[in-house]
Amino acid sequence: MKVLNLQCSHQHAFEGWFASEDDFQSQLTRGLVTCPLCADPAIQKMPSAPRLNLSANAAAPSASREVAVADTTPVREMVAPVDVAGQTEFLKALRHVLANTEDVGGRFADEARAMHYGDAEHRNIRGQASAQEAVELIEEGIDVMPLPLPAAVKETLQ
Repeated sequence: MKVLNLQCSHQHAFEGWFASEDDFQSQLTRGLVTCPLCADPAIQKMPSAPRLNLSANAAAPSASREVAVADTTPVREMVAPVDVAGQTEFLKALRHVLANTEDVGGRFADEARAMHYGDAEHRNIRGQASAQEAVELIEEGIDVMPLPLPAAVKETLQ
């Protein structure tokens, strides 16, 4: 099993697990590898720090261990951190919002106003509104916020 640090053109970092380098290249060529956050198919492999077996060097002199660690430092500094846990939490939060809100679609501004002015029952809603509609709602004292919904929200969380 080969674990690769991958990144899309939008700088979203994630891990990919493949049977081999050939398997990765084959899936990439066929467009099967996409960003789990934005579904971008423009994926590149990022540098990975090598696995160091420092316990094998335990008997080596102190200077040798320092050199081995120092040699890998530039690689670690170049690698962008893969915040898979942060991305996973973000997707979980979005799924929670989706599961606990009613999708009112393009009627969002009207529904939000109706609830605000007491013409409709208060409930958690989501939907689409233009930038102008959102500004008008905020000016009326109605709290709204944009919610990005990447394609990965609809997929199984791993």
